[in-house]
Amino acid sequence: MGCFECCIKCLGGVPYASLVATILCFSGVALFCGCGHVALAGTVSILEQRFSTNVTDHALLSEVIKLMQYVIYGIASFFFLYGIILLAEGFYTTSAVKELHGEFKTTICGRCISGMFVFLTYVLGVAWLGVFGFSAVPVFMFYNIWSTCEVIRSLPANMTASADQICVDIRQYGIIPWNAVPGKACGSALADMCSTPEFYLSYHLFIVACAGAGATVIALLIYMMATTYNYAVLKFKSREDCCTKF
Repeated sequence: MGCFECCIKCLGGVPYASLVATILCFSGVALFCGCGHVALAGTVSILEQRFSTNVTDHALLSEVIKLMQYVIYGIASFFFLYGIILLAEGFYTTSAVKELHGEFKTTICGRCISGMFVFLTYVLGVAWLGVFGFSAVPVFMFYNIWSTCEVIRSLPANMTASADQICVDIRQYGIIPWNAVPGKACGSALADMCSTPEFYLSYHLFIVACAGAGATVIALLIYMMATTYNYAVLKFKSREDCCTKF
């Protein structure tokens, strides 16, 4: 066999579905974790400066956001390792790779591990659907604030009194208590807030984080199909070997 034929055979042993899913998963998790971490920090800054001047009013929210930032670190580390493990499992269960190493062999332990990956990937897929939905909540909140600011900017210059009556009350979202002061922003103060770099950056970072969560869901769906196929191959080959022996 020549060098070209060997290269073709090696390329045929690459689990392209797992490889694409791994790249997409790494990209999605990186976007979600990185952008989400910075956007949460910007959100706390906006709340402290515009909606809750008393530290005790948003102390619980600050602690929750800090906890979420630590959870983000854990998610990034876990999915980095899990993506590599699934990619390696895809390589070892690709038929072309097994042909390179000779006769197909599998054990009950190998089939159990493959089945465990199928189950765990399905669980993670369902969990990330929830994460994707949760990451859309701050996007919705920031979009409502931005839309209100656009309404204020579109008013004629002689209607300043009407502009001061247009407000955004952040307390209605439940993230700060109702006794928080001032709790809302109106008119020119609201328009100025929407023009700050913190608001602009946090809004767009939440959008990118939501997109990263969606990319991770797609990656996990590809992983589901790949791991299910790999498990089916292992089970079929093991039955085939048993029938051959008898």
